[in-house]
Amino acid sequence: MGYMEIIIGCIFVNNILLAQFLGNCPFLGTSKKMETAVGMSMAVIFVLVLAGTITWLIYDLILVRFDLVYLRTISFILVIASLVQFVEMFLKKSIPALYAGLGIFLPLITTNCAVMGACVLNVDKELTFVQSLVASFAYAVGFGLALILFAGVRERIILARVPKQLEDTSIGLVTAGVIALAFYAFKGMV
Repeated sequence: MGYMEIIIGCIFVNNILLAQFLGNCPFLGTSKKMETAVGMSMAVIFVLVLAGTITWLIYDLILVRFDLVYLRTISFILVIASLVQFVEMFLKKSIPALYAGLGIFLPLITTNCAVMGACVLNVDKELTFVQSLVASFAYAVGFGLALILFAGVRERIILARVPKQLEDTSIGLVTAGVIALAFYAFKGMV
C-alpha cells in the first residue's frame, strides 16, 4: 500500500468522523467557534500521531512478542490517557484561553473513539511502522479538516434564519449529514 493511497484514504475516503462516524462528541461540541475547532484539531493531531506511533510499538514489540495481544485495548487506553494529560497540562500552562475554550472536550480526547479507532485500525490493517505513522497523521488531518469545515458552516448557520425545530443540535446533525454525504463522493477513489 503506497503512502499517497494511505493519505487520501484516511483523509477523504475513510474519514474517521464522516465515513466511520468515530469521535462525534468533540465534533459536535467544539465546532461552534472556529478557534475552538482549530485548537481541538491541533490537539487531536498531536495526540493521534503520538498515540498511533506508541501503540504500534507497544503492540508489535511487546504484546505480539510475548503473546499478550489480549491486553491491546487496556494498553492503548493507557497510552492515549497519558498523552491527553500531557496536552492538557501543556495547554493549561501555555494557552489558557484555548484550554478554557475547549473545556470538558479536551479530557474527552481520552475516551475519543476516533483516537482509539485509528490506533486499532493501524494494528488491524497490519501496517508497517512508517505506514502507521502516516495513517495516524492522515486520520488526524481528516478529523481536523472535517471539524474545521463543520465549524465554518456552523458559524454561517448562526447568521441564517433557521426554523425553531431545527435550532442548535438538530441543524448541526443535519449539516454533519450533508458534509458526510459530500465526503461519501470520495468512496471510489481508493
